[in-house]
Amino acid sequence: MKTTYKFILLLLALMPLAGCREGLLDQDPTDSLSKQQYWKNEDDAVSALAGVLSDTRYLFCRDYYLDGMGEYVKMRGNSFLSNNGNNGRAYMGRWDYLPWGFGGWFENMYKYCYGSVNRANYVIENVEAMIDATDDAELRTRLQTIVAECKLMRALVYFRLITWWGDVPYIDWNVKSNAEVESLSRTPIAEIYSHLISDLDEVVAALPEKAAVRGRYSKPAAIALRGKINLFWASWNHFGWPELDTFTADDAEAMRAYKAAREDFRAVIEDYGLDLFRGGEPGVCDGPGEVYPKGTVVNGVDLSGKVKRLGGADNLPNYYYLFLPTANGDPEFVFTFEHGGTSTAQGEQLMRDFAGRTVQYSQSWVNPRANIADRYQSTVTGDFCAPLVKMSPGTDARTAENSTLNPASYADRDYRMKASIMWDYEQQMGMMALKETGFTQYEYKNWEGALSVFNVEDDGSITEKKYTTYNVLSTTGYVFRKFVRNYSGQDRTDGDFNWPVIRLADVFLMYAEADNEINGPTTYSVNLVNRVRHRGNLPALSPEKCANRDNFFEAIEQERIVELLAEGHRVWDLRRWRRLENVYGGPGSKGYKWYDIFGAQENEYWVNSPSLQYEQCYIFQIPESERNKNSNLTQNKPWR
Repeated sequence: MKTTYKFILLLLALMPLAGCREGLLDQDPTDSLSKQQYWKNEDDAVSALAGVLSDTRYLFCRDYYLDGMGEYVKMRGNSFLSNNGNNGRAYMGRWDYLPWGFGGWFENMYKYCYGSVNRANYVIENVEAMIDATDDAELRTRLQTIVAECKLMRALVYFRLITWWGDVPYIDWNVKSNAEVESLSRTPIAEIYSHLISDLDEVVAALPEKAAVRGRYSKPAAIALRGKINLFWASWNHFGWPELDTFTADDAEAMRAYKAAREDFRAVIEDYGLDLFRGGEPGVCDGPGEVYPKGTVVNGVDLSGKVKRLGGADNLPNYYYLFLPTANGDPEFVFTFEHGGTSTAQGEQLMRDFAGRTVQYSQSWVNPRANIADRYQSTVTGDFCAPLVKMSPGTDARTAENSTLNPASYADRDYRMKASIMWDYEQQMGMMALKETGFTQYEYKNWEGALSVFNVEDDGSITEKKYTTYNVLSTTGYVFRKFVRNYSGQDRTDGDFNWPVIRLADVFLMYAEADNEINGPTTYSVNLVNRVRHRGNLPALSPEKCANRDNFFEAIEQERIVELLAEGHRVWDLRRWRRLENVYGGPGSKGYKWYDIFGAQENEYWVNSPSLQYEQCYIFQIPESERNKNSNLTQNKPWR
């Protein structure tokens, strides 16, 4: 059944249902497929649903690019502009993803969101007609599940629309002509929120507890999404959203929504047999590389700062394997989008975007910034390590305490660091022509260069082994290991990893956040955070980290940073918590600087920025192209 479903999904991605590539006011007629030719049986309904899922996936499957708008991930180049395939179409038009100025860029995302909404509405309308026309109770139930999954997709897309743009037109019918929508006004966000919660109540009731076919959806996905929408709604009401001047924050409403979110998250955690990947156990983790200490002389040869041992990659933590296609279908993945893989034209492009040229000619568009390294805590103390010291290459740098170039600086850290990023002398499996080429060694700014490892034998002789380094362009000093496959057989754009929209670890942390706002730290919430920490082989939170609401919130934020790195969450957390100014210094500050591991400045933003620039990052600009077509579309306050 899985093979058949993926084949249908491939076909439906190409069918012109519901104007999936058109904007809000430029929809294709959705009755172009005659009811005499289609909508005859359940297979037609299933294939139409596959088209909705495939089309919606394109809006979310590369959300890791959005992390470039936060402080821990750097986007390099113009990957989406150079990608002519469907995988990038929702993001087309963005040249780069920067930590400021991003609120005015996403015109295409706005249009494609409405294309997906209308495709879902089109299928809902026609499947509901099929339901009305049949007396077969079992068939009606199966068709109602299809309608529920379409409403789930519509709710997910509208959640994106309101999170980015606030008030937007709400459309829950199949648009057949421009005249139906050419004068629509923006619907107040509170009204849209009510629609989404009402729809998801219906969806939860209609979906099975476990999907019968991979790629279809079940109750936990809908409950988790409803909980997340309630959590964001609570955040907006609690922290305020002054840039959306039609919205009035209400603390009582915030508390109600926090409680609703907590209830949903607890149901996902307890009622459906879900668990963290491999039980949340950290697994095993090879140590970092090692260099000879300063002053090491053997048989007259000065080995100071020379490589003694490379960082192992034979045994990587369980967290690394969570992000390989072999983990597809694991209970940790609450809400995902499938990819077709090789020869389907629907493969994910994670390896292309995260890996270097040595790995199947990948392009390394996405790099961890150097400042993420200090977020990984000690497996010994459970707290932050001494800050890494950024140093230029040299014998002293390779052996200095806490130097970014000393492999020893990375010992005994959160296992998720080893699983997520690579530093000097770490190894990655190379691949060419779909075959493994053996381990390659990373060294910053020594790309496809020479690297030697010196072994001192028992008799005191010195053996030199030569390697060619990993060819990967990074301007930060680190590269990603997360999402990069360590086995051959799939090209850089032919992966079949199921992109996670919501993972169970995220649900744990969202529950803890909601519960903390209601009660402060509780034993249940602290235990959930500790379960996420345990996968990094970290000790439990110390009592002072969960003594009150504020410091427990900081512990939750810390876990969200490292656990969800490069999954597209950070900037939306900063926005809903009103913390952009906390990170970047606020209006009129001297700016926020990023440095590479050598200590060279690579970026600087927010220099003497006025409050308007912050405001424009808290809410996006309604596309002027849409306002030119419809004079009833008002503009958000910071963009007037």
